[in-house]
Amino acid sequence: EIALRAAGIRAGDEVIVPAYTFVATATAVLANGAIPIFADIDPATYNLEPESARATITDRTRAILPVHFAGRPANMDALQQLAREHDLKIVEDAAQGWGATWRGKGVGATGDIGFFSFQSSKNINAGEGGLITSDDAGLAAKAASFTNCGRVEGGLWYAHYHFAGNSRMTEFQAAVLRAQLQRYPQQLQRRQESMRFLDARLQELPGIEVLRADDRITAHAGHIYIFRYKSQAFDGAEKAGFIDALKAEGIPCSGGYSLPLYEQPIFQDKAFGPFTELLADKADYREMKLPHTHRACYDEAIWLPQWLLLAGPDDLGCVAEAIEKIYENRQELQKSFA
Repeated sequence: EIALRAAGIRAGDEVIVPAYTFVATATAVLANGAIPIFADIDPATYNLEPESARATITDRTRAILPVHFAGRPANMDALQQLAREHDLKIVEDAAQGWGATWRGKGVGATGDIGFFSFQSSKNINAGEGGLITSDDAGLAAKAASFTNCGRVEGGLWYAHYHFAGNSRMTEFQAAVLRAQLQRYPQQLQRRQESMRFLDARLQELPGIEVLRADDRITAHAGHIYIFRYKSQAFDGAEKAGFIDALKAEGIPCSGGYSLPLYEQPIFQDKAFGPFTELLADKADYREMKLPHTHRACYDEAIWLPQWLLLAGPDDLGCVAEAIEKIYENRQELQKSFA
């Protein structure tokens, strides 16, 4: 919310958001009285697809909000070009991207302003909390003021220059986070090694597709390892059945988001709280269907959690072995989990 506000997003503006992300990416837009406009993802990366984003631009569009989903940097080359063409801000959702880099530059600083999450599932966490980053001094000063009751650096303590609340992190949380920084480079390296190991093993398996490699990604944060399940190879068994079988083999996994954002009740019902009257006629999500997002939610996406990526090759090899076993017994998969 604060990063968007610092970037100049105002009531009635439109912000382009991928439809495959946590709901907070979109509700942060709503919290500023603006309207999220959903674009599709690239099925080979699960990040915002630049051409789908381009198709949503109107004269009310003010920003693009790419998500570095699962810790994988979005295609910042294409998105920056798109933003330049239409004079748009790029506000980066790097909630899952701590340590990720695009062409050697850290995510959260490749657009105009970015933000990270320290919620309990993240690679570095303090239970809750977050961080805003920008290499634009003006935007950084606004974000700092909006976080700290509207105060400004060098101003009187009880002088308040902007409409703002208190979003400050506690000192205790900061201390917990600082301690984790000491071991994070080793964990980042281990997660990346694990992802490369899994890519090499899983891409050889029938019915499994790994996400596309990209040399411009100089570090992947490894918050989630995603592969695509192709039910045809498993005699049509649905994704839910495959997940149940994988869990039965002792592999921690999930199907990720069960709904595209545009199918969430808040958007279907336009339950926008104090902004309902302002925004209710600005967008209609009821007939929306983005094909790649739809398939990711309902048919294809399988997630492995970030802590699994800290395991060694022997443990990670069990993932491939479990999938091989399920494939070899795929007729039973239909019977057991139909």
